Amino acid sequence: MTRAGSLAPVSWSRARVESFWADAEVVAVPDDPRPGSWVGGPSVQLVDGVWWLAQRLRRPVGEGRGFANSLSRSDDGVHFEPVAALGKDAFGAESLERPALVHTPDGRWRTYVSCATPGTKHWRVDLLEADTVQGLATATPRTVLPGDAGSAVKDPVVRHDGGRWHLWASVHPLDDPDATDRMTVDHATSTDGVDWTWQGTVLTGTPGTWDARGVRPATVWTEDGATWALYDGRATAEENWEERTGLARVDPDGWTPVGDGPLLQSPHAPHGLRYAEVVMLPDGGHRWFYEATRADGAHELRTVLLRD
Repeated sequence: MTRAGSLAPVSWSRARVESFWADAEVVAVPDDPRPGSWVGGPSVQLVDGVWWLAQRLRRPVGEGRGFANSLSRSDDGVHFEPVAALGKDAFGAESLERPALVHTPDGRWRTYVSCATPGTKHWRVDLLEADTVQGLATATPRTVLPGDAGSAVKDPVVRHDGGRWHLWASVHPLDDPDATDRMTVDHATSTDGVDWTWQGTVLTGTPGTWDARGVRPATVWTEDGATWALYDGRATAEENWEERTGLARVDPDGWTPVGDGPLLQSPHAPHGLRYAEVVMLPDGGHRWFYEATRADGAHELRTVLLRD
């Protein structure tokens, strides 16, 4: 895979990277802060001046794992109040991962929920749809990305380009039961956001580098005629759950990573910074949301406002 040059939507000087962490504010923390306890996996929409957040809540393995997705609102993008929760039992799932919250062109709300099949390494994606964010809590789920016996599908990023729907998901091969953490980014399209057609793999890890073991989509956005993506990557199986964030240029032929290493990581070992979300603001600049490792090993949800 070729690497892009110095293309980037913003200037990522050392000072900017440092301010990305130092100037961030904490949005949410886990109830029981210790390794394996996380809040994060954010998906965010800014609609008519109101911020809406969907995120995953997780306990350690053996204590519930991803037990719920939380839905919240905010007037400032920092202080959120919960409005609904989606529990894993409603999906018959062993665990839930990062949701994708979507405001449709006709004004309805959707959330695409990543669901683990009990007793297996398989994942699928279910869809909820309602007139309001609060209404998603009582909507009936339907499976839109079932995966199959050979692959697990999860962590979708969903966008509408004005003509059709696009989805990028993390796809895990299940051929080796001891290596199901491997992952690629695959692309699908749809006319309605419900029935999807896979278009192929757009990003894989590069052997011998920081993302060799696997890559996962974090967010996609278009700015000044160029489309960009952030993605999570890890070098080894041992780095599972502590991925770092890379930047890629999105073109019709696939995603081309920018640079030879991660763009962003936590200053706290093992340096996880993942599921980054970027929201463009009407008055310029961007508000970023991301899940990151803390000094105690837990993960918290953070946000930072960046202006060029």
